[in-house]
Amino acid sequence: MSTNSCLSETHQKAICSQLGHVQLKLLYKASVHGYTAAAFHQQCDSLSPTLSVGYNASGYIFGGYTTQPFDQSGQYAKDDQAFLFTFEGRKLIKYPVANASYAVRMMSNSGPYFGESLVLINTGMPVVHSKAASYYPFNAAQMHGNDLNLIDCEVYQLVELTKFEDPWRTVTWNLEHKLELMNYIENYKPQISSVSQARVLLVGPVGVGKSSFFNSINSVFRGHVTNQAMSGCSSTSLTTQFRTYSLKAGREGRLLPVILCDTMGLEGSNDTGLDIEDITSILKGHLPDRYQFNPATPLDSDAGGYCKSPSLKDKIHCVTYVLDACNISIMSAKMEEKLGAIRKKANQLRIPQLVVLTKVDEACLLVKEDLTNIYQSIYIKETMQQASAKLGIPLSCIIPVRNYTETLDLDINCDILLLSALTQMLRSADNFYDDFKSSVKCGKL
Repeated sequence: MSTNSCLSETHQKAICSQLGHVQLKLLYKASVHGYTAAAFHQQCDSLSPTLSVGYNASGYIFGGYTTQPFDQSGQYAKDDQAFLFTFEGRKLIKYPVANASYAVRMMSNSGPYFGESLVLINTGMPVVHSKAASYYPFNAAQMHGNDLNLIDCEVYQLVELTKFEDPWRTVTWNLEHKLELMNYIENYKPQISSVSQARVLLVGPVGVGKSSFFNSINSVFRGHVTNQAMSGCSSTSLTTQFRTYSLKAGREGRLLPVILCDTMGLEGSNDTGLDIEDITSILKGHLPDRYQFNPATPLDSDAGGYCKSPSLKDKIHCVTYVLDACNISIMSAKMEEKLGAIRKKANQLRIPQLVVLTKVDEACLLVKEDLTNIYQSIYIKETMQQASAKLGIPLSCIIPVRNYTETLDLDINCDILLLSALTQMLRSADNFYDDFKSSVKCGKL
């Protein structure tokens, strides 16, 4: 099950170009939240303006736009700006509302309901009600090819692309600052003599960019883009083993004082993806490098390679949740539950936690145009606040980054965000060591 938007960048641009300086924020995705009216209303009510999009097996992309917020009153809402649409290739075909007083009907038992002309997710089913009535005159064969069975349905909110006058976090965007961050990391020393490298666990849903984050950090210190850890686009985890990655200051340089631990991705269902019990074993330092994950069976203490008496250097010193900035708003309840269970376990073990938000350039057009807009983008700050609320982690512990996934050359601004994230991980590890020393001093360990 993919949580990515089905609407291509080309189609998004075609829509947004008609509606001002805006971008689309995904609110509801039927294949994730369910083909039910209740799920639609829970995700979308009171938000506006919105774009509702249906996808059928014949390849048609169609739907409707309204400035009116959805509710469940059963009443019609007037909207002289509403329209239905379809695409012919890249071309947007619009069918403007002909009777604005009946533009949208607020039905509790259906998905988006445009007059009596188009209903997506009709009575809680993955089917479309379509009738070219006087409210919206349209050609059914042109709009959806008379294929009324949905393979997915999405609802987006249109968000104004606006900036804060001043950045809400201060960043110096130059080579000198990049070198300062690199120097701090290269010369960092854990506060415990028995620990030579801070151990950071990367955990998150499938496809968010955990392995790409390591590759990106590695690239900064290598001086060119590298892909040591397996990464890419897939609906299931490309990482199937527990891997511990050390970083070097250059190809032949010395080891850096940090180990990034990569895990199998989390999945929404209970029987796939990383098992929570395996996470517990990782946190406590029991899992060996290259342990092969088996979602059906967590690691047994009698298994080969199991570390029964891990030392402090084997344990996790900082947990970093890696999340896709594009998908925070549609994170499933099951995924929130899994992340919450991991957070609870890390709290019990007194392990500091951070969030790294990836794909910020895909989430916000302002950031895509110029990465230095990252802390002036109102949209990105709202996304970070949403991540903070979902995971219960302070905003100060959430760091946005852009991984190297397409380009072949390094970018100073991208490097600075990546290095800032790694710096925060080391500072969090210091908090872990401080707590450990205090516990030893008080005789609690």
